[in-house]
Amino acid sequence: MHIVSVEGVSKSYKDKTLFEDTILGINDKDRIGLVGINGTGKSTFLKIIANITDPDKGKVVYGQNISIKYLPQTPELDENMTALEHILSSEKPLIRAIRMYETAASQLEKNPENTSLQNKLSQYGSEIDALEGWNSEFEAKSILDRLGVKDTHKKIRELSGGMRKRIALAESLIQPSDLLILDEPTNHIDLDTIKWLEDYLKNRKGALLLVTHDRYFLNRIINRILEIDKGHIYSYEGNFEYFLEKKTLRQHSEASAEEKRRRLFLNELSWIRRGAKARTTKQKARIKRFEEIKESIAKPGEEELQVPVAYTRLGKKVIEINNVFKSYGEVPVIKNLSTIILRDDRIGIVGPNGSGKTTLLNLISGIISPDGGSIDIGETVKIAYYRQNNEDMDSSIRVIDYIKQTAEYVETKEGRIISASQMLDRLLFEGSHKYSLIKNLSGGERRRLLMAKILMEKPNVLLLDEPTNDLDIQTLEILEEYIEYFEGAVLIASHDRYFLDKTANKILAIKPQGKIEFFNDLDSYFASLNPIQTKETSVKTLPSKLKNTYKETAANKVKLTYLENKELSLIDDEIEDLENKLKEITKEMEICWSDFQKTNDLSLKYKTSQEELDKKMQRWVYLNEKAERSRET
Repeated sequence: MHIVSVEGVSKSYKDKTLFEDTILGINDKDRIGLVGINGTGKSTFLKIIANITDPDKGKVVYGQNISIKYLPQTPELDENMTALEHILSSEKPLIRAIRMYETAASQLEKNPENTSLQNKLSQYGSEIDALEGWNSEFEAKSILDRLGVKDTHKKIRELSGGMRKRIALAESLIQPSDLLILDEPTNHIDLDTIKWLEDYLKNRKGALLLVTHDRYFLNRIINRILEIDKGHIYSYEGNFEYFLEKKTLRQHSEASAEEKRRRLFLNELSWIRRGAKARTTKQKARIKRFEEIKESIAKPGEEELQVPVAYTRLGKKVIEINNVFKSYGEVPVIKNLSTIILRDDRIGIVGPNGSGKTTLLNLISGIISPDGGSIDIGETVKIAYYRQNNEDMDSSIRVIDYIKQTAEYVETKEGRIISASQMLDRLLFEGSHKYSLIKNLSGGERRRLLMAKILMEKPNVLLLDEPTNDLDIQTLEILEEYIEYFEGAVLIASHDRYFLDKTANKILAIKPQGKIEFFNDLDSYFASLNPIQTKETSVKTLPSKLKNTYKETAANKVKLTYLENKELSLIDDEIEDLENKLKEITKEMEICWSDFQKTNDLSLKYKTSQEELDKKMQRWVYLNEKAERSRET
């Protein structure tokens, strides 16, 4: 059953079209993942569906009595409220009764002899009982517990940014809704909690629409993918793995059309270079076609936008950590850590929120000092540190100038020179986008810009603190490829299982009381958290890289038959005749425009001739391609 209908919706930001003429429906059983690179309008689309932002054109129609709950990427909370007051802030009868019951219970703990509070507790308990809401009350407490929201009576102003996001997420899950909209719900929650959230959303009744970079998350709970790409929204029925397959097919189809244009262009270029003289009508038409094809040749595709790996020589000694100890007050965060980091290490750092992952990276980078032990850095080591919080950016300067502050260009190991502009191209800041002011960038685009700056530093040791937060999937794929070819050590603190599976060759887990354990992979780490449970099926359910199985092979190289050679020799004249015929019909229509019947007949004639010309052009492309392949054999 349709609960939301999107009818011809368009939205632009300044001079950039985010999406246009979008038509789609959301059903009550849909679990939709929205994907696309930063800045394409994912959050804007969610706000339009949530009826927070108006579209420039079109409308969103909602089913009768449909309730929607929306979790923004950066929630705004009333800082004077307690966590419990915010989570149960709805005035729906059941949520209100639970809120009043919990408040009375909390006050009664402090004044157990207060008769008035005892009566209130009984009254609100009876209301919950009448609404059959005790399961909801239990579920609310369970959600708070699993999201790590322990002290629900603390004021929100006293809580960290990560805890605030979890409180907002808890409120979104607790409040009943027909459509739940979540913008980056997996940011700032740890691996174990992400797995719990997966299971919760998988079993939740009602429609779901979310944006997340977590590809395992998308693969396991989503049954439909929406992709925003170059101003269009594409819909794919199925999970993320299915989406990858279908997107590959779509891109292959687009690439095939592009390859045909390219071959045609080369064929025409060859003819032009042989000295074509624009004397005859046929030659004029062919030269015109050459110019049209030249204009239509696409820019290099994504597959050509590989990020270059700048090179700084790294010696044998990288980092040696000797009996390092770090605590905050009486709580140990890192306890007696000793290890040697080698040049080829790819170390994933995991652990619950607040366990000390960022602290460890800060120790290695030298931002903070250990309480005991030592960290010895090799002489040739050049560390680049991608931190969780954006560094201060001068929002009044342009993107390209921000990068040039680090370097005008870098040199790869192969001796290739990569300019700041080219690096921005690789990180998906294309065309005029690289001359935008930083203040006009989205949060995700700023993170991507920071990544470009760090890669321009030519590091040989890379520290990444939650790199997947706010980065889109396409940028993560680029970063994964960069790490694959990076000649140096990489340490990654992350909650993104897919990213860690792709990049890490060992796992460093920070456990309670600063205890450090090493594991070969995430499966072993998860097994250590739940040793009694049967080990889960491996989380590596997605292919690391879909292989393109559609490349042409040598077997496709066949020769033109006698009849095809003859057809090829005549087809230019036939195309020219059809083009002239269309021109004559057009002129005739202009003359007799007031004669409806004749105009209608000419329109039908024009349509038939146009269809015939299209078929001839397709045949022309095919014969020229075949002739090209024939010459290659």
